[in-house]
Amino acid sequence: MVRLARYALLLALPLLLVACGPDSSADVIKKAEKAGTKTELEKAIGRPTEISKLGPIEQWTYKTKDGQVTFTITGDKVALTTGGTAK
Repeated sequence: MVRLARYALLLALPLLLVACGPDSSADVIKKAEKAGTKTELEKAIGRPTEISKLGPIEQWTYKTKDGQVTFTITGDKVALTTGGTAK
């Protein structure tokens, strides 16, 4: 019986790891669509994978399972969203 439980766990583990992975680009964009400020964006989808700054302009990039999504932020306002899939 213990052996059967081990095999079941070994089969279930990869499924759990896939379910815990990053969202798709479309999912990230959908979760963030109502975010108008940096605070709202972070609350909606968490801390970005990468932040780059040039004066008052920031780009927050989120790695996704099919590419990345980048939000351009001016001051405190989310101004532009770009994203796509990696091919």
